[in-house]
Amino acid sequence: MSTLSWTPTAAHGFGRFAGEPGRHPIGRTKFPAQTALYTPPGWPEGVRPPHSPEWEATATNFLLDCCPAEYRGYPVLRRHPVILARFAAEHVESQVQACRDGIGGVRASLGHLVSPEALEAALAAWHEQAELLRRRRREVALVEEALRGKVFIRKM
Repeated sequence: MSTLSWTPTAAHGFGRFAGEPGRHPIGRTKFPAQTALYTPPGWPEGVRPPHSPEWEATATNFLLDCCPAEYRGYPVLRRHPVILARFAAEHVESQVQACRDGIGGVRASLGHLVSPEALEAALAAWHEQAELLRRRRREVALVEEALRGKVFIRKM
């Protein structure tokens, strides 16, 4: 029995041209169709599975909905979904931070102006919004990863 070790010329099954001296992979590796259409937990509703037909159009619409309305006026964001995904990720992250700041300062800024019941209701609204934004941040991150070429694989 021989032992296998990795060398640049013999990858021993790891790669498309494993064991073929002088051949290197070109382009993306092909995955089985059922693998490419897997959506990980937290994938946004309304966005088709990554790498399926027309999935980038649904991803673009989702990302535009995550951003301020003014972003729709920039042609570069519509033409390049990966740029839009970065803009959306930064925007959602700023909303998460603003929500944290709001939760931290609501008692000091409004405590003397409203009743304790109203203050608790305001805090509950902030916490609900914070949870929604955390989910949205995950959804945007997953879409951005897929736009950058990541293929999600179901773990057994």
